[in-house]
Amino acid sequence: MSDVEGKILKIYDKSKPEVDELFDSSNWNHLAWCLVVALFGVCVWLGIALVNAENQRNALMNNQCADPVFKGSIDRQCLLTVRSRDHWWEHLWYGFTHINPERPPAPGR
Repeated sequence: MSDVEGKILKIYDKSKPEVDELFDSSNWNHLAWCLVVALFGVCVWLGIALVNAENQRNALMNNQCADPVFKGSIDRQCLLTVRSRDHWWEHLWYGFTHINPERPPAPGR
């Protein structure tokens, strides 16, 4: 090998990737993404629970699941299948925007 070839190889020698560190990765990145996925899953789960609870609350407030046989009682099977609003996002929006429960009107007002 000539001096010219040696100089050229020496110049480009530093541009090669270091094979020893090429596939090293940090567990922190994996931990962060696992945490993001887990928190997203918890948020979805809580959103579904909020939609179900608000659906049942709205059905009870509008007396949609009254038991036809026993007056003043609640049909629990109806609460599992009732759709008190047209879309699920309406329940979610109402649940997010109405933090405090509605109060019945005061007597005499």
